[in-house]
Amino acid sequence: MTLPRIFPIRQSFPRPSVDDITARAEAELERVLPADRISDGAKIGVTVGSRGIANIAGITRAVVGYLKSRGASPFIIPAMGSHGGATAEGQVHLLAHYGVTEEGVGAPVHAAMETEHQGTTAEGVEVYLAKTAVEADGVVLLNRIKPHTDYKGPIESGLTKICAIGLGKLDGATEYHSRIFDIGLGDAIRSAAGLIVGGGKVIGGLAIIENAYHDTADLIGVSTDGFFEQEAEILKTAFGLMGKLPLMELDVLYCQRLGKNISGAGMDTNIIGRGVYGYTPGTPWMEGLPAITRICLSDLTAESDGNAVGMGMAEYITRRFCDKIDHKVTNLNCMTANSPAGARMPIVLEDDRELLEAGIKTSPRREDGPRVALVRDTLSLENVYLSEACLPLVEGREDIEIIDEPVDPVFDDAGHLQLSF
Repeated sequence: MTLPRIFPIRQSFPRPSVDDITARAEAELERVLPADRISDGAKIGVTVGSRGIANIAGITRAVVGYLKSRGASPFIIPAMGSHGGATAEGQVHLLAHYGVTEEGVGAPVHAAMETEHQGTTAEGVEVYLAKTAVEADGVVLLNRIKPHTDYKGPIESGLTKICAIGLGKLDGATEYHSRIFDIGLGDAIRSAAGLIVGGGKVIGGLAIIENAYHDTADLIGVSTDGFFEQEAEILKTAFGLMGKLPLMELDVLYCQRLGKNISGAGMDTNIIGRGVYGYTPGTPWMEGLPAITRICLSDLTAESDGNAVGMGMAEYITRRFCDKIDHKVTNLNCMTANSPAGARMPIVLEDDRELLEAGIKTSPRREDGPRVALVRDTLSLENVYLSEACLPLVEGREDIEIIDEPVDPVFDDAGHLQLSF
């Protein structure tokens, strides 16, 4: 078939940013951390998760430096539930992708997977905490706050989540995700984190907010007094900084890559309007999100180490994507999260040309041609390609700059698209 011509656009989003990460981190930690909990030689754990957070090595290094300046002996706790194949080695390897190593941040990485049972909450949630955190003199929660991909509420993805699921390792992640059928995942996480924070092990946190350009928009210290209320307010700010697709209705969305470093669900469900639990358009929390007929995935990021969670939300993938899947790791992640749909295999096609052809052929016919958007991933939405049929829909919009005229798509010898994002 003849593929539609495509043209590049550039979207504009709010772009606050932190000029000096180290200075901002130190000032916020000084503001919220209690001086009496950081004595000489105090063993303070710092949480780092498996997401691809911008400047995470530099931010972690700043937290470590601040704690050392106060006389503490900080160490890094990989706080990522079952990720990395639920092994200490796998979690250390994931952090190394982001430069979070002892050499890179100035503190050792303690990655043991053992946990200790902390009790049962009023809601009946069994709470687990990494043994490395239990044995520490205190824990500083470090994480990005953003909208969650699986549930909605006053608190979603951030410090509360890394406190419960991250520090809960496999035991905690399994318990909290199992509650999606009764009290819900969000309430289970909030309940477990409430017990942990109330137990006094957490001494404070540093919240990271990113803008739509995947830059650090702000670093905000969070004290244990009013911990959850503070996070709820920060989430409101994060919502306002999110990127979005240029159109709310698409026939085909082509993503150059999917990955755990891009989103916990591989693709951000807030961007694509689909959910890893098999949600479909019309589900209450998805109101106001895009409606996309077909999603095509071209590649899997190296940082994912074969974890292709989220591919089940797409219809089509390429052979190169398929060849990179580690089904054992993917299945473990999806089963732990009680979202087996995320590991379902899409139809496998040889290359990007076949990918686009299949997406268009199995979409509704339009007299003016198919509406196709091509993006690098759901975290990188400044630069987008659109099919020619979309041109009248974006012309004249103040938030969109049309970079060039429509041209035929170009493929390399392997049949993959040549795009400049």
